[in-house]
Amino acid sequence: MDKSDPLRRKLLAGGASALAASALGGLGSLAHAASTVDLPMVNGRRNIATYPEKRPMIVLTSRPVQLETPWSVFNEGLITPNDAFFVRYHNAGIPTSIDGDKHTINIGGNAVGKPFSVTVAELRSQFTPVEITAVHQCSGNSRGLFEPRVTGGQLSNGAMGNAKWVGVPLKDILARAELKNTARQVTFNGLDTAIFGGGDFIKSLDVHHALDGEVMIAYQMNGTDIPMLNGFPVKLVVPGHYGTYWVKHLSEINVIDGTFEEFWMKPAYRIPDQDCICQEPGGPAPKATRPIGRFNVRSFITSVVDGAHVHAGQPLKVRGIAFDGGQGIREVAYSTDGGQSWREAALSKEISRYSFREFTFGFTPGKGKHDLLVRAWNRSGASQPMEALWLPSGYMRNVVESVKVTAA
Repeated sequence: MDKSDPLRRKLLAGGASALAASALGGLGSLAHAASTVDLPMVNGRRNIATYPEKRPMIVLTSRPVQLETPWSVFNEGLITPNDAFFVRYHNAGIPTSIDGDKHTINIGGNAVGKPFSVTVAELRSQFTPVEITAVHQCSGNSRGLFEPRVTGGQLSNGAMGNAKWVGVPLKDILARAELKNTARQVTFNGLDTAIFGGGDFIKSLDVHHALDGEVMIAYQMNGTDIPMLNGFPVKLVVPGHYGTYWVKHLSEINVIDGTFEEFWMKPAYRIPDQDCICQEPGGPAPKATRPIGRFNVRSFITSVVDGAHVHAGQPLKVRGIAFDGGQGIREVAYSTDGGQSWREAALSKEISRYSFREFTFGFTPGKGKHDLLVRAWNRSGASQPMEALWLPSGYMRNVVESVKVTAA
Protein backbone atom coordinates (compact mmCIF):
# COMPACT_ATOMS: atom_id res chain seq x y z
CA MET A 1 0.00 0.00 0.00
CA ASP A 2 1.25 3.45 -0.88
CA LYS A 3 1.35 5.10 2.55
CA SER A 4 2.08 8.49 0.97
CA ASP A 5 -1.46 8.64 -0.43
CA PRO A 6 -3.64 10.75 1.95
CA LEU A 7 -6.67 8.50 1.56
CA ARG A 8 -4.70 5.35 2.22
CA ARG A 9 -3.05 7.02 5.24
CA LYS A 10 -6.50 7.83 6.57
CA LEU A 11 -7.67 4.26 6.03
CA LEU A 12 -4.58 2.84 7.72
CA ALA A 13 -4.78 5.24 10.64
CA GLY A 14 -8.50 4.93 11.25
CA GLY A 15 -9.03 1.29 10.44
CA ALA A 16 -12.44 -0.32 10.53
CA SER A 17 -13.47 1.31 13.81
CA ALA A 18 -13.16 4.83 12.43
CA LEU A 19 -15.30 3.88 9.47
CA ALA A 20 -18.06 2.11 11.31
CA ALA A 21 -19.71 5.02 13.17
CA SER A 22 -21.81 6.34 10.33
CA ALA A 23 -25.43 6.48 9.26
CA LEU A 24 -24.48 4.74 6.04
CA GLY A 25 -22.53 2.06 7.94
CA GLY A 26 -19.26 0.45 6.93
CA LEU A 27 -17.41 2.98 4.81
CA GLY A 28 -20.12 5.58 5.12
CA SER A 29 -17.99 8.08 7.05
CA LEU A 30 -15.85 8.43 3.94
CA ALA A 31 -18.76 8.36 1.48
CA HIS A 32 -20.35 11.60 0.38
CA ALA A 33 -23.77 11.61 -1.28
CA ALA A 34 -24.00 14.06 -4.18
CA SER A 35 -27.18 13.47 -6.17
CA THR A 36 -29.50 10.78 -7.49
CA VAL A 37 -30.06 8.91 -10.74
CA ASP A 38 -33.16 7.15 -12.07
CA LEU A 39 -32.35 3.72 -13.51
CA PRO A 40 -34.72 2.19 -16.08
CA MET A 41 -36.64 -0.06 -13.68
CA VAL A 42 -39.37 0.06 -11.06
CA ASN A 43 -38.09 1.85 -7.92
CA GLY A 44 -34.96 2.70 -9.85
CA ARG A 45 -33.93 5.88 -8.07
CA ARG A 46 -30.43 5.55 -6.61
CA ASN A 47 -28.07 7.79 -4.69
CA ILE A 48 -24.83 8.90 -6.30
CA ALA A 49 -21.97 8.96 -3.77
CA THR A 50 -18.20 9.14 -3.61
CA TYR A 51 -16.42 6.35 -1.71
CA PRO A 52 -12.69 5.86 -0.98
CA GLU A 53 -10.63 5.82 -4.20
CA LYS A 54 -13.83 6.16 -6.27
CA ARG A 55 -15.41 8.91 -8.32
CA PRO A 56 -19.19 9.43 -7.87
CA MET A 57 -20.81 6.00 -8.23
CA ILE A 58 -24.35 4.61 -8.21
CA VAL A 59 -25.11 3.18 -4.75
CA LEU A 60 -27.16 0.00 -4.59
CA THR A 61 -26.42 -0.64 -0.90
CA SER A 62 -23.98 0.90 1.55
CA ARG A 63 -23.75 -2.08 3.92
CA PRO A 64 -22.30 -4.16 2.42
CA VAL A 65 -20.95 -1.78 -0.18
CA GLN A 66 -22.39 -2.30 -3.66
CA LEU A 67 -21.57 0.36 -6.25
CA GLU A 68 -22.53 0.42 -9.90
CA THR A 69 -20.54 2.15 -12.64
CA PRO A 70 -22.31 5.14 -14.23
CA TRP A 71 -23.14 4.26 -17.83
CA SER A 72 -21.24 7.20 -19.35
CA VAL A 73 -17.97 5.63 -18.16
CA PHE A 74 -18.26 2.85 -20.73
CA ASN A 75 -18.01 5.39 -23.53
CA GLU A 76 -14.75 6.84 -22.19
CA GLY A 77 -12.67 3.91 -23.47
CA LEU A 78 -12.33 0.15 -23.46
CA ILE A 79 -10.47 0.07 -20.13
CA THR A 80 -12.64 0.89 -17.12
CA PRO A 81 -10.79 3.27 -14.78
CA ASN A 82 -10.11 1.99 -11.27
CA ASP A 83 -12.00 4.87 -9.69
CA ALA A 84 -15.12 3.97 -11.68
CA PHE A 85 -14.93 0.17 -11.37
CA PHE A 86 -18.02 -1.45 -9.84
CA VAL A 87 -17.96 -2.84 -6.29
CA ARG A 88 -19.82 -5.94 -5.04
CA TYR A 89 -19.55 -7.38 -1.52
CA HIS A 90 -21.63 -10.05 0.20
CA ASN A 91 -20.11 -9.37 3.63
CA ALA A 92 -20.08 -6.01 5.39
CA GLY A 93 -16.82 -6.65 7.28
CA ILE A 94 -14.38 -5.10 4.82
CA PRO A 95 -10.66 -4.93 5.75
CA THR A 96 -9.34 -1.38 5.63
CA SER A 97 -5.90 -1.58 7.29
CA ILE A 98 -3.78 -4.04 5.32
CA ASP A 99 -0.03 -3.75 4.84
CA GLY A 100 0.09 -4.77 1.21
CA ASP A 101 3.64 -6.12 1.09
CA LYS A 102 3.30 -8.16 4.30
CA HIS A 103 -0.14 -9.56 3.52
CA THR A 104 0.10 -13.36 3.51
CA ILE A 105 -1.68 -16.03 1.49
CA ASN A 106 -1.70 -19.49 3.08
CA ILE A 107 -1.72 -22.47 0.71
CA GLY A 108 -2.69 -25.87 2.11
CA GLY A 109 -5.41 -28.52 2.08
CA ASN A 110 -5.51 -32.29 2.26
CA ALA A 111 -4.39 -32.68 -1.36
CA VAL A 112 -1.04 -30.87 -1.18
CA GLY A 113 2.31 -32.34 -0.25
CA LYS A 114 3.95 -29.10 0.92
CA PRO A 115 1.74 -26.45 2.52
CA PHE A 116 3.36 -23.00 2.56
CA SER A 117 2.68 -19.29 2.88
CA VAL A 118 3.63 -16.46 0.56
CA THR A 119 3.53 -12.71 1.06
CA VAL A 120 2.59 -10.19 -1.57
CA ALA A 121 6.18 -8.96 -1.61
CA GLU A 122 7.28 -12.52 -2.41
CA LEU A 123 4.66 -12.81 -5.13
CA ARG A 124 6.18 -9.76 -6.77
CA SER A 125 9.81 -10.83 -6.38
CA GLN A 126 9.85 -14.63 -6.66
CA PHE A 127 7.43 -15.31 -9.51
CA THR A 128 7.27 -14.24 -13.15
CA PRO A 129 4.39 -11.79 -13.61
CA VAL A 130 1.82 -12.03 -16.39
CA GLU A 131 -0.75 -9.54 -17.66
CA ILE A 132 -4.21 -10.14 -19.05
CA THR A 133 -6.97 -7.73 -20.05
CA ALA A 134 -10.25 -9.20 -18.94
CA VAL A 135 -13.83 -8.22 -18.18
CA HIS A 136 -15.01 -8.59 -14.60
CA GLN A 137 -18.82 -8.89 -14.41
CA CYS A 138 -21.23 -9.59 -11.57
CA SER A 139 -23.50 -12.62 -12.05
CA GLY A 140 -26.48 -10.38 -11.32
CA ASN A 141 -25.53 -7.58 -13.69
CA SER A 142 -28.82 -6.21 -15.15
CA ARG A 143 -30.95 -8.14 -12.62
CA GLY A 144 -33.22 -5.14 -12.08
CA LEU A 145 -34.33 -5.34 -15.72
CA PHE A 146 -35.82 -8.84 -15.45
CA GLU A 147 -39.57 -9.11 -16.07
CA PRO A 148 -41.28 -10.48 -14.06
CA ARG A 149 -39.07 -8.98 -11.37
CA VAL A 150 -36.83 -11.21 -9.28
CA THR A 151 -35.35 -10.89 -5.82
CA GLY A 152 -31.78 -9.78 -5.18
CA GLY A 153 -29.76 -6.64 -5.88
CA GLN A 154 -31.64 -4.57 -8.45
CA LEU A 155 -28.72 -3.69 -10.69
CA SER A 156 -28.86 -2.01 -14.04
CA ASN A 157 -26.13 -2.75 -16.62
CA GLY A 158 -23.19 -1.17 -14.77
CA ALA A 159 -21.93 -4.10 -12.65
CA MET A 160 -19.12 -4.84 -15.08
CA GLY A 161 -15.74 -3.45 -16.04
CA ASN A 162 -12.67 -4.19 -18.14
CA ALA A 163 -9.16 -3.94 -16.68
CA LYS A 164 -5.54 -4.88 -17.23
CA TRP A 165 -4.63 -7.33 -14.48
CA VAL A 166 -1.04 -8.12 -13.49
CA GLY A 167 -0.17 -10.99 -11.19
CA VAL A 168 1.08 -14.55 -10.89
CA PRO A 169 -0.53 -17.56 -12.58
CA LEU A 170 -2.17 -19.71 -9.93
CA LYS A 171 -0.55 -22.80 -11.43
CA ASP A 172 2.91 -21.44 -10.61
CA ILE A 173 1.95 -20.97 -6.97
CA LEU A 174 0.28 -24.36 -6.68
CA ALA A 175 3.35 -26.02 -8.20
CA ARG A 176 5.26 -25.17 -5.01
CA ALA A 177 2.60 -26.95 -2.96
CA GLU A 178 3.17 -30.23 -4.85
CA LEU A 179 -0.41 -31.29 -5.51
CA LYS A 180 -1.27 -34.91 -4.84
CA ASN A 181 -2.93 -37.15 -7.42
CA THR A 182 -6.08 -36.96 -5.31
CA ALA A 183 -6.50 -33.20 -5.91
CA ARG A 184 -9.96 -32.43 -7.22
CA GLN A 185 -10.84 -28.84 -6.36
CA VAL A 186 -9.21 -25.65 -5.10
CA THR A 187 -11.00 -23.34 -2.64
CA PHE A 188 -10.43 -19.62 -2.10
CA ASN A 189 -11.16 -17.41 0.91
CA GLY A 190 -10.62 -13.69 1.53
CA LEU A 191 -10.42 -11.33 4.51
CA ASP A 192 -13.94 -9.88 4.25
CA THR A 193 -16.25 -11.22 6.96
CA ALA A 194 -19.90 -11.27 7.95
CA ILE A 195 -20.63 -8.75 10.73
CA PHE A 196 -23.56 -10.55 12.33
CA GLY A 197 -22.56 -14.19 11.92
CA GLY A 198 -22.75 -16.44 8.90
CA GLY A 199 -20.07 -18.25 6.99
CA ASP A 200 -17.11 -16.99 5.02
CA PHE A 201 -17.50 -16.24 1.34
CA ILE A 202 -15.54 -19.21 -0.03
CA LYS A 203 -15.51 -20.27 -3.69
CA SER A 204 -14.00 -23.22 -5.52
CA LEU A 205 -12.68 -24.18 -8.94
CA ASP A 206 -12.02 -27.61 -10.39
CA VAL A 207 -8.31 -28.33 -10.23
CA HIS A 208 -7.87 -28.51 -14.02
CA HIS A 209 -9.37 -25.01 -14.28
CA ALA A 210 -7.18 -23.68 -11.48
CA LEU A 211 -4.12 -24.98 -13.34
CA ASP A 212 -5.02 -23.63 -16.80
CA GLY A 213 -2.42 -20.86 -16.66
CA GLU A 214 -4.96 -18.06 -17.02
CA VAL A 215 -6.40 -18.01 -13.50
CA MET A 216 -4.13 -15.66 -11.57
CA ILE A 217 -3.55 -13.97 -8.26
CA ALA A 218 -3.49 -10.32 -9.30
CA TYR A 219 -1.75 -7.54 -7.37
CA GLN A 220 -2.12 -4.77 -9.97
CA MET A 221 -5.13 -3.34 -11.76
CA ASN A 222 -4.59 -0.94 -14.64
CA GLY A 223 -0.99 -0.34 -13.69
CA THR A 224 -1.41 0.38 -9.99
CA ASP A 225 -2.43 -1.27 -6.73
CA ILE A 226 -5.90 -2.77 -6.72
CA PRO A 227 -8.30 -0.32 -4.99
CA MET A 228 -9.32 -1.26 -1.47
CA LEU A 229 -12.96 -1.80 -2.46
CA ASN A 230 -11.94 -4.03 -5.36
CA GLY A 231 -9.84 -6.40 -3.26
CA PHE A 232 -6.53 -4.83 -2.19
CA PRO A 233 -3.87 -6.16 -2.04
CA VAL A 234 -4.51 -9.36 -4.03
CA LYS A 235 -7.51 -10.64 -5.91
CA LEU A 236 -8.27 -13.91 -7.66
CA VAL A 237 -8.82 -13.24 -11.36
CA VAL A 238 -10.76 -15.90 -13.28
CA PRO A 239 -10.95 -14.68 -16.90
CA GLY A 240 -14.26 -15.21 -18.67
CA HIS A 241 -16.07 -16.27 -15.51
CA TYR A 242 -18.57 -14.36 -13.44
CA GLY A 243 -17.38 -12.20 -10.57
CA THR A 244 -18.54 -14.59 -7.85
CA TYR A 245 -15.23 -16.43 -8.38
CA TRP A 246 -13.05 -13.31 -8.24
CA VAL A 247 -12.34 -13.50 -4.50
CA LYS A 248 -11.16 -10.20 -2.98
CA HIS A 249 -8.45 -9.72 -0.32
CA LEU A 250 -7.36 -13.30 -1.03
CA SER A 251 -5.84 -14.90 2.07
CA GLU A 252 -6.31 -18.67 1.91
CA ILE A 253 -6.09 -21.32 -0.81
CA ASN A 254 -6.82 -24.98 -0.09
CA VAL A 255 -6.50 -27.90 -2.48
CA ILE A 256 -8.96 -30.65 -1.55
CA ASP A 257 -9.72 -34.20 -2.62
CA GLY A 258 -13.50 -33.70 -2.86
CA THR A 259 -16.17 -31.33 -4.13
CA PHE A 260 -16.64 -28.16 -2.10
CA GLU A 261 -20.37 -27.60 -1.49
CA GLU A 262 -20.67 -24.97 1.22
CA PHE A 263 -23.29 -22.23 0.81
CA TRP A 264 -21.67 -19.97 -1.82
CA MET A 265 -21.17 -22.94 -4.13
CA LYS A 266 -24.36 -24.82 -3.27
CA PRO A 267 -27.16 -23.72 -3.16
CA ALA A 268 -25.94 -20.21 -4.07
CA TYR A 269 -24.82 -19.23 -7.57
CA ARG A 270 -26.40 -22.16 -9.37
CA ILE A 271 -27.99 -22.22 -12.84
CA PRO A 272 -30.12 -24.83 -14.64
CA ASP A 273 -28.03 -27.74 -15.90
CA GLN A 274 -29.50 -27.62 -19.40
CA ASP A 275 -28.85 -26.01 -22.78
CA CYS A 276 -31.26 -23.13 -22.18
CA ILE A 277 -30.13 -21.29 -19.07
CA CYS A 278 -33.68 -20.21 -18.41
CA GLN A 279 -36.91 -21.03 -16.62
CA GLU A 280 -40.56 -20.19 -17.19
CA PRO A 281 -41.86 -17.66 -14.64
CA GLY A 282 -43.97 -19.64 -12.21
CA GLY A 283 -42.87 -22.89 -13.82
CA PRO A 284 -41.18 -25.88 -12.19
CA ALA A 285 -37.64 -25.61 -10.91
CA PRO A 286 -34.97 -27.30 -13.06
CA LYS A 287 -34.35 -30.96 -12.31
CA ALA A 288 -30.64 -30.34 -11.90
CA THR A 289 -28.36 -27.33 -11.42
CA ARG A 290 -24.68 -26.57 -11.79
CA PRO A 291 -22.42 -23.75 -10.60
CA ILE A 292 -22.57 -20.62 -12.71
CA GLY A 293 -19.57 -20.42 -15.02
CA ARG A 294 -18.61 -18.41 -18.08
CA PHE A 295 -20.19 -15.23 -19.38
CA ASN A 296 -22.63 -15.46 -22.22
CA VAL A 297 -22.41 -13.03 -25.16
CA ARG A 298 -23.33 -9.39 -24.54
CA SER A 299 -23.27 -6.14 -26.51
CA PHE A 300 -24.24 -2.58 -25.63
CA ILE A 301 -24.47 0.78 -27.33
CA THR A 302 -22.55 3.26 -25.19
CA SER A 303 -22.47 6.52 -27.18
CA VAL A 304 -26.23 7.09 -27.33
CA VAL A 305 -28.64 6.61 -24.43
CA ASP A 306 -32.21 5.42 -24.63
CA GLY A 307 -34.57 8.34 -25.16
CA ALA A 308 -31.90 10.60 -26.66
CA HIS A 309 -32.72 13.36 -29.14
CA VAL A 310 -30.45 13.63 -32.19
CA HIS A 311 -30.27 15.89 -35.23
CA ALA A 312 -32.21 14.73 -38.27
CA GLY A 313 -30.24 14.68 -41.51
CA GLN A 314 -26.86 14.72 -39.81
CA PRO A 315 -24.61 11.63 -39.81
CA LEU A 316 -24.55 9.91 -36.42
CA LYS A 317 -21.64 7.70 -35.37
CA VAL A 318 -22.66 5.06 -32.87
CA ARG A 319 -20.15 3.26 -30.64
CA GLY A 320 -20.46 0.32 -28.29
CA ILE A 321 -18.85 -2.67 -26.63
CA ALA A 322 -19.25 -6.43 -26.93
CA PHE A 323 -17.74 -9.33 -24.98
CA ASP A 324 -18.19 -12.99 -24.06
CA GLY A 325 -16.63 -15.65 -21.84
CA GLY A 326 -13.40 -16.08 -23.78
CA GLN A 327 -14.13 -17.31 -27.29
CA GLY A 328 -13.83 -13.73 -28.49
CA ILE A 329 -16.26 -11.60 -30.47
CA ARG A 330 -16.47 -12.50 -34.15
CA GLU A 331 -19.20 -10.16 -35.41
CA VAL A 332 -21.62 -7.44 -34.34
CA ALA A 333 -24.70 -6.62 -36.38
CA TYR A 334 -26.81 -3.50 -35.99
CA SER A 335 -30.31 -2.39 -36.86
CA THR A 336 -31.74 1.12 -36.94
CA ASP A 337 -35.34 0.03 -37.54
CA GLY A 338 -36.09 -2.23 -34.59
CA GLY A 339 -34.75 -5.41 -36.16
CA GLN A 340 -36.43 -5.30 -39.56
CA SER A 341 -33.05 -5.07 -41.30
CA TRP A 342 -29.48 -5.70 -40.18
CA ARG A 343 -26.00 -4.65 -41.27
CA GLU A 344 -22.51 -5.48 -40.03
CA ALA A 345 -20.80 -3.07 -37.66
CA ALA A 346 -17.06 -2.37 -37.80
CA LEU A 347 -14.97 -4.04 -35.09
CA SER A 348 -11.85 -2.57 -33.51
CA LYS A 349 -8.68 -4.60 -33.03
CA GLU A 350 -9.07 -7.24 -30.32
CA ILE A 351 -7.14 -6.42 -27.13
CA SER A 352 -7.66 -9.95 -25.78
CA ARG A 353 -10.38 -12.54 -26.17
CA TYR A 354 -11.51 -11.72 -22.62
CA SER A 355 -11.70 -7.96 -23.16
CA PHE A 356 -14.40 -5.54 -24.24
CA ARG A 357 -14.25 -5.16 -28.01
CA GLU A 358 -15.36 -1.90 -29.58
CA PHE A 359 -17.79 -1.74 -32.50
CA THR A 360 -18.93 1.27 -34.49
CA PHE A 361 -21.52 2.06 -37.13
CA GLY A 362 -22.97 5.15 -38.67
CA PHE A 363 -26.29 6.24 -40.13
CA THR A 364 -28.10 9.43 -41.01
CA PRO A 365 -31.42 9.53 -39.18
CA GLY A 366 -34.48 10.99 -40.82
CA LYS A 367 -37.05 12.85 -38.78
CA GLY A 368 -38.92 10.65 -36.32
CA LYS A 369 -38.18 7.75 -34.01
CA HIS A 370 -35.47 5.14 -34.54
CA ASP A 371 -34.98 1.87 -32.62
CA LEU A 372 -31.29 0.94 -32.49
CA LEU A 373 -30.39 -2.70 -31.81
CA VAL A 374 -27.02 -4.48 -31.70
CA ARG A 375 -26.40 -8.20 -31.62
CA ALA A 376 -23.03 -9.93 -31.18
CA TRP A 377 -21.72 -13.40 -32.07
CA ASN A 378 -18.64 -15.06 -30.66
CA ARG A 379 -16.25 -17.36 -32.49
CA SER A 380 -18.24 -20.42 -31.44
CA GLY A 381 -21.38 -19.00 -33.06
CA ALA A 382 -23.17 -18.19 -29.80
CA SER A 383 -25.22 -15.01 -29.84
CA GLN A 384 -27.87 -13.07 -27.93
CA PRO A 385 -31.60 -13.81 -27.82
CA MET A 386 -34.03 -11.28 -29.26
CA GLU A 387 -36.39 -11.95 -26.34
CA ALA A 388 -35.06 -11.89 -22.78
CA LEU A 389 -34.68 -15.24 -21.05
CA TRP A 390 -35.72 -15.44 -17.41
CA LEU A 391 -34.20 -16.93 -14.27
CA PRO A 392 -35.51 -16.51 -10.70
CA SER A 393 -31.94 -15.73 -9.61
CA GLY A 394 -31.65 -12.85 -12.07
CA TYR A 395 -28.39 -14.18 -13.49
CA MET A 396 -26.94 -14.03 -17.01
CA ARG A 397 -29.22 -11.52 -18.73
CA ASN A 398 -27.95 -11.00 -22.28
CA VAL A 399 -30.93 -9.98 -24.42
CA VAL A 400 -30.47 -7.78 -27.50
CA GLU A 401 -30.80 -4.31 -26.01
CA SER A 402 -32.94 -1.54 -27.56
CA VAL A 403 -31.90 2.12 -27.64
CA LYS A 404 -34.67 4.38 -28.95
CA VAL A 405 -33.77 7.84 -30.25
CA THR A 406 -35.79 10.67 -31.76
CA ALA A 407 -34.44 12.75 -34.64
CA ALA A 408 -35.67 16.29 -35.18
